[in-house]
Amino acid sequence: MDPSSLMTPTGQRVQSLSWPSSVTAVNSASSAATSSAPSPVAAFTCPPTRQSSSPITRSSRSSPRQSYKSSRSSLTRYSVYTRLRRSNRAIWRWLLVLLAVLISAQLYLSIRSHRNDLLFHLPKEWRSGSHRLGANKNKYRPMKWLTENSYPNDLQAKSPKAALISLVRDEELDGILQSMRQLEFHWNRRYRYPWIFFNEKPFSEEFKAATSNATLAQTEYHLVPHAHWATPSHINQTLYHNSLDYLSLTSVGKGHLLSYHAMIRWQSGLFYLHPALAAYEYYWRVEPDVHFFCDIPYDPFRFMQGTGMVYGFNMAILDDARSFASLWSTTRDFITAYPDLVHPEASLDWLLDPQTGLTYNNCQFFSNFEIGSLAFFREDEGNRKYFDWLEERGGFYYSRWGDAPVHTLSVSMFLPPDRVWWFRDIGYQHDIARHCPPPGPSESLAAAAAAAPTITGHRASTTSTGSSTVTSTSSSSSSEGEEYHHDRFWLPAAEARQCTCEPTSLDENFYKLVPMESPQRKPADTCIRLWLGGDFLKKKDGWSQETERMLGGDGYSGYVIDGDVM
Repeated sequence: MDPSSLMTPTGQRVQSLSWPSSVTAVNSASSAATSSAPSPVAAFTCPPTRQSSSPITRSSRSSPRQSYKSSRSSLTRYSVYTRLRRSNRAIWRWLLVLLAVLISAQLYLSIRSHRNDLLFHLPKEWRSGSHRLGANKNKYRPMKWLTENSYPNDLQAKSPKAALISLVRDEELDGILQSMRQLEFHWNRRYRYPWIFFNEKPFSEEFKAATSNATLAQTEYHLVPHAHWATPSHINQTLYHNSLDYLSLTSVGKGHLLSYHAMIRWQSGLFYLHPALAAYEYYWRVEPDVHFFCDIPYDPFRFMQGTGMVYGFNMAILDDARSFASLWSTTRDFITAYPDLVHPEASLDWLLDPQTGLTYNNCQFFSNFEIGSLAFFREDEGNRKYFDWLEERGGFYYSRWGDAPVHTLSVSMFLPPDRVWWFRDIGYQHDIARHCPPPGPSESLAAAAAAAPTITGHRASTTSTGSSTVTSTSSSSSSEGEEYHHDRFWLPAAEARQCTCEPTSLDENFYKLVPMESPQRKPADTCIRLWLGGDFLKKKDGWSQETERMLGGDGYSGYVIDGDVM
């Protein structure tokens, strides 16, 4: 900078420096033409006054104003654009909120419509609620039969055509021998029902010799037909093996094993078609490595025949929902397609969760112990078409539809509830699931309990000082009221109970099979209580499931009927 510029007053210097260089150059040229003595300050003096007629100067003076107007105009346009953008964002936000509300409403209506569709397609009696458990008395009087046909009167009548059956391999010899010895000791040594073993490969001579020596009854050994074990031709192999990888990654029990998928398919709907069972009426499924704890003082096969029972189980438990994904939606489609096949008195409601729009609650009969009618599985049109429906969808391979939920849904859809029996008196263990029956009432208390006031369900109660005392009434009374209390299970009198195990709670095995990492929602009540219904579902006054869980409980301790006692 020229040092002479420092001589200009501050105000003028700032004012001069604020003009564009073109204006400064014009002013300098004008001053040089009119003044004979140049001054160092002249180049930095203010521009001429407004009276100057120089067109160049006028044009130069107007340039800043035009720039200001232009910038102001551009600011105005920017401000309008910003407001438009902001208003557009607000509109989009509200549109997204509206879209979310519409989707939620559609989902809710969809759940409601699925529920209504399901009920619409079911028989009229099912929709009216007359099918519910306890609505019909068991005309076959199982308690009377058990009283009249238990030891020492258990061998007076002819035995039905029945067999103990097991799908087993040579390498499971030790496990099946354990199961055989215990069941033989506690029961079959008196009745000598035959043992029939199945395998997809020929049994070794060692297996045949060991198992035949473990019983006084006849033993048979049969191959599973290749068509019953091989993967069906309609199964997409790529999708199948991708499913195996997924089941392995998610740690679904045995879901990655090829043979396991073949096994659950065979157990679900093919075992009863084997020619070796054609002459038999009933079966008792026995697995390797299971335990039997109690003496059985009667013939369960004769009981099934004499009372008209079709299916018997030992435990009703919750299973991992990841094992049978899409099974319920496929079943619902079947009901829609064949509504007339569902029994008018079907007890399907104990399997449907009202909290989730009547979807499957994942309860099931633990089918590794089951006693059943072969005629039902072979001849019932609903059961046969249901299995064929599942077979066509490929869920035994693409998922892991097990025989337990398949049999549970089939029995619940195609049988009335009074044809299903809980063998609660038989102590049994499979892996971590263990059931040991409590002792029944003494014979003297049973007679007194029969005269107690009747309650809804399977128990009688007496009231004392405002509290309800639930008492078992397993006496031999033939009254209709007593019989209604006992149409689901039986416990022998305490004096006659002979078990080598400690009694387990009614709700002991409810969610043992559900891994901690499973996100599935548990039903509001335990599976066995949902199946029993009536007073077994009653809660204590003031009890709250949410409160119990907040305090660290599992939310299933508020029942009036104590599961540790009954």
